[in-house]
Amino acid sequence: MSAAALPAVALNGTELSKALRAGIHRLISREEVINKINVFPVPDGDTGTNLALTLQAVLTALRKAADGHAGQTLTRVADAALDGARGNSGAILAQFLLGVGDRAGHLAELTAEGFADAVGGGAAYARESLAEPREGTILTVLSDFAGAVQRAVQGGVREFQPLFRDALATARRSLEATREQLDMLRRANVVDAGALGFVELVAGMSEYFDTGVVPADDAVIEIVRDDEMAAGTEQDLAHRWCTECTVTGQGIDRRRLREEASTLGSSLVVAGTQSKVRLHLHLNEPARLFELAARYGAVSGEKADDMQRQQEMAHHESRRQVAVVTDSAADLPESVLEALDIHVVPVRVHFGTQSYLDKVGMSPEQFFAELARNPQHPKTSQPPPGDFRRAFEFLGSHYRAVVYVGLTARVSGTYQSAETAAARARTRARLLTLDSGTAALGQGLVAMRAAEVAAGGGDAEAVLEAAGAARGRTRTWGCLTTLEFAVRGGRVPRWAGRIADLLRVSPILAVRADGSVGVGGALFGRRNPYRRFGRFVRRRLDPSKRWRIGISHANVPGGAAIVRDALAEGLQDPELLPIIPLGTALGVHGGPGCVVVAVQELT
Repeated sequence: MSAAALPAVALNGTELSKALRAGIHRLISREEVINKINVFPVPDGDTGTNLALTLQAVLTALRKAADGHAGQTLTRVADAALDGARGNSGAILAQFLLGVGDRAGHLAELTAEGFADAVGGGAAYARESLAEPREGTILTVLSDFAGAVQRAVQGGVREFQPLFRDALATARRSLEATREQLDMLRRANVVDAGALGFVELVAGMSEYFDTGVVPADDAVIEIVRDDEMAAGTEQDLAHRWCTECTVTGQGIDRRRLREEASTLGSSLVVAGTQSKVRLHLHLNEPARLFELAARYGAVSGEKADDMQRQQEMAHHESRRQVAVVTDSAADLPESVLEALDIHVVPVRVHFGTQSYLDKVGMSPEQFFAELARNPQHPKTSQPPPGDFRRAFEFLGSHYRAVVYVGLTARVSGTYQSAETAAARARTRARLLTLDSGTAALGQGLVAMRAAEVAAGGGDAEAVLEAAGAARGRTRTWGCLTTLEFAVRGGRVPRWAGRIADLLRVSPILAVRADGSVGVGGALFGRRNPYRRFGRFVRRRLDPSKRWRIGISHANVPGGAAIVRDALAEGLQDPELLPIIPLGTALGVHGGPGCVVVAVQELT
């Protein structure tokens, strides 16, 4: 007799875990389908990825340790969902699970009556987490599902198999009704993406109660194919950044936090408890949310997605073949990033215990101002694999392949973090990675060349080959007006800094052929360093060849302009990119006054 034929009138932690794992596997397999219908609140095509990552955290927690106690299993599920919550729907679902866990956490076995009470509490918790709850969304389907469970129990249903079968039917009807409940869904003729994710979770659990089959822990989750274009159309966004973070503390006043955060933007979700809160908000200045959160406790898990760029990627049919990704150690003009659809994963910048998302939570100008003021020298750290994985899976829903061009592995673990994420990402798109062998503008130029080939219709192999060739034709230098910050960061011995000051030497950093960064020359005397630096670089370029040149600076735009003019003299029609602020990859060592030049031979 199969497990399905046994009357399941109570679930212990082990059986509950099996049902949840089956449901999570089903939802994750529909990640791409859910992404394609995502139009609310913004048509940025990432709801499936967000829900999959939220529940992947739950799946990991369930696999780590078996627990026969149903309530303790639910509590662990809720904690994992809150830690892993991504996006609007992910945060709402985490809050729903938190409510379920709070109501049933004391139960060693979960009966139909206990389950009905728990999901009712979960639906109420989810609604309370939103500053402006909207009907026709995942909230509506959660409430309708909970109501169906409660009515079935009141009608005498005690077994989980018929309970889930009947409640799932109600949830599916509720899901279909969302198509007419919101104008955005009606115009696109789709159901709500977050609600679909929840229904798929319930469908997987119901299938487990019907069949008794649970996926193996090492089972590969096959992604259901969806070759349709993303639903909806692009729109002008009132708020550009989808911003999230976790706040940990004691006695967090969630109501007051919600009131303050609601004045900053839209689509606010405040999920969690008095000791841990997951914040989700759409706004134009992500740093404002992080600053507010820091007043309530320790901030971690900062994330900010550019929804304008995401919806552009999701809705451009002509750009669906290959996506190019880099990290924020790469410097490029914003106009180039937008024109070539280059996706950027931010690294972290730390001043003591305060952390920032590079170029998102802290601009380069703010970084150098803080570098000059703060006695604590900053450190940078690579994005966690989860950030890369999210980018890869989102892009994999909309492109046939993704090529990542990373910061040189000789100076950072960023490239290894991306490789780890690529190996674990669930997507049918091909994922290819390339160590750029350089940093800052040099890395940016390699990514730029890859994106040009992608925009021209090149396939994954052509894009990767072009990036590899560009790597060998790209060189990067930086002029330091002081060694103070290289000394503070431990890159240069203090005695060397004193000798350089005594001899009035301006060191020149260079990215070597092996990808390491070191001294590549020096300018003796401190007079006209920028003009002399421009000439230093120009002497190393063959004037008979054509060069693409990028220049960046650490709060010295006038010095960068002098470098540009001196460098361009005598070169044959160089392609000069707009001068931009220097990022943190080399700026953390160069400090204010530093100017960086990267050149790439054009063929």
